[in-house]
Amino acid sequence: MRSLKILLIEDDTIEVMKFNRVVDSLSLRHEVQISQNAEEALKYLNENDTLPDLILLDLNMPKINGLEFLKLLKNDARLRYMPTVILTTSNNQRDLKQCYKLGIGGYLLKPLKYEDYISKIEKLLAYWSINELIKV
Repeated sequence: MRSLKILLIEDDTIEVMKFNRVVDSLSLRHEVQISQNAEEALKYLNENDTLPDLILLDLNMPKINGLEFLKLLKNDARLRYMPTVILTTSNNQRDLKQCYKLGIGGYLLKPLKYEDYISKIEKLLAYWSINELIKV
């Protein structure tokens, strides 16, 4: 398995700490970049020559929400093929359908139990670390 460059777009500090704790506890060598909101993420993506291999996106964020961010991402010729996985608490079917319509790579609900969260994140990162990725 190769190590991934991951952009986590998450405004909740506790969720960021939880994600980082899982990556560390599993001894994964992934490089995680944190953006606390969509504006910060867009700035990061536009200012860096090296793009992440995977974006993990929360839907419920202030200003530009996850769906709006996805629309901006998919309308950008340089960024549109970046695998983006939704990592959210929203099980709203309308959100789910809209995300898939916009071309996401997956939609994961954040489980309440920490053990379940570890299991989901481990499987998610294992899958994307063996998946063929487009290099832009």
